[in-house]
Amino acid sequence: MSVVAAEETTKVNYLTALRNVLHEEMERFPDMVCIGEDIGILGGAFGVTEGMRDKFGPDRVLDTPISESAIVGMAIGLAMTGRIVMAEMQFIDFISCGFDQIVNNAATMCYRTNGEVPLPIVIRGPSGGYGGGGPYHSQQNEAWFAHSPGLKVVIPSTPSDAAGLLRASLRDPNPVIFYEVKELYRKREIEEPIPPGEWIVPLGKAAIRREGTDLTLISYGNPLYLCLQAAELLQEREGINAEVIDLRTLVPLDKETILNSVKKTNRVVVVNEAPKTCGFAAEVVAIINEHVFEYLDAPVLRVTRADTPVPWVQPLELAVLPSVDKIYDTCIKVAKF
Repeated sequence: MSVVAAEETTKVNYLTALRNVLHEEMERFPDMVCIGEDIGILGGAFGVTEGMRDKFGPDRVLDTPISESAIVGMAIGLAMTGRIVMAEMQFIDFISCGFDQIVNNAATMCYRTNGEVPLPIVIRGPSGGYGGGGPYHSQQNEAWFAHSPGLKVVIPSTPSDAAGLLRASLRDPNPVIFYEVKELYRKREIEEPIPPGEWIVPLGKAAIRREGTDLTLISYGNPLYLCLQAAELLQEREGINAEVIDLRTLVPLDKETILNSVKKTNRVVVVNEAPKTCGFAAEVVAIINEHVFEYLDAPVLRVTRADTPVPWVQPLELAVLPSVDKIYDTCIKVAKF
């Protein structure tokens, strides 16, 4: 087997896919810099930036103080001087400490300068629950930033999407908030080959992970896999053929794929890991009601986290988060309405 063929068939995990793209983009763009807490000498809390400081030097891979506000502020300044910046949040929960810099400064730069000052920043970090991390290490807070015009919001679910969407984000001229699902970082079951070359997944394009005709499940991130399991059970037990859509990018949102699926199946369940109130699932439900209400044969329902912090104790954590059983039961309710 040739070297090229071997590279095309070698499976990699979600984390390795991210790390490889960061290395490749740093090689391609000499002005690109990476900043964050412990990303240099340590290689990041999860190892996403492992080896980068040795390879590219401390002037391009900078360890920062524990201050998310300072990290984002520094990223904005660097980007304004023409640098591509990857800014890591050690856990996405702490992105709230940099909230002002993100929503008041980074998000508004394009509007305030009439598009004359690009701000190529990717703020990325591990997110989500199911790992016993408790309230400070389990949040899925994407709706905060989807609500702030000027930001793009990305949440990949597969290794190839992690690679392709990260590259697209790093080459975008405006700020991107990039959520990495830490429970997927080293999950062996989802390892896959990454397409060769400079693989890019365009921002704003959803993926249909399972074709179906009777009901549409819409999700992203870790719950996508719960939806796929629920879809198999629906087929096996009830003969219900569910379509499963992975949004991949919340802003910009691929409304066309959502609406076309609703027109086909007429029944919808939306699943997100964030709390129910004002979560992104609510926005998807509103869009469906605004554009294709006449195609619906049942109310659109949601499966989300409860409106509580994420508990440390696993039985309690699983009680508040979406599960296969909760998704399955909700689908049955919608299918038999």
